[in-house]
Amino acid sequence: MEDSLTLEDRERIRAGIMEKYRKVAVGLEGSFKYPTGRAGLEGQSYDPRLLEALPESVLSTYCGVGNPFSLGPLEKEDTVLDVGCGAGVDSLLAATLVGPRGAVVGVDLTPEMIDRARRSLWETPLDNVTFEEASAEELPFPPGLFDVVISNGAMNLIPDKARALVEIFRVMKPGGRLMMADQVLTGEVPADTRTRIENWAR
Repeated sequence: MEDSLTLEDRERIRAGIMEKYRKVAVGLEGSFKYPTGRAGLEGQSYDPRLLEALPESVLSTYCGVGNPFSLGPLEKEDTVLDVGCGAGVDSLLAATLVGPRGAVVGVDLTPEMIDRARRSLWETPLDNVTFEEASAEELPFPPGLFDVVISNGAMNLIPDKARALVEIFRVMKPGGRLMMADQVLTGEVPADTRTRIENWAR
């Protein structure tokens, strides 16, 4: 499927994703068919003690599909990249886990989501997190920078997943870890390319 996409197809997908997440940056209500906010975090078994580190106004912006932290621990002083960080909840939780000598960078394609993540950061005392607008298909970092890469519900949206994975592994240190939660398609893929593209970010 991904190999058959034209440049025009990829631009339509990108525009659709950005349009949806511009709306999500303003408000989550009605954007997803699964629990979001604190209910979503609790439903994905995030550590309740960890959630206490962030204000409710930040937790309320969570719209992930899983819990990447269930896949292994983050260590103090780790350097972490959050691919498709959205409103930044996982990035801020990661920053809490790695402590002041660690560092977290969240990247997202949608400027409005980056703005929302930065507003969430301002509501916390954390100073070891930054947010940047970037595509997973072209990460603006040198090789071998990150101990851990996390991602929550973003990879399914990326048109060129193979390229994104190459980029993720490029910026990870040797022996680094990818901790990813995502959605997968369990039914038939629509045969019509136009239908696939129109449904990409739904």
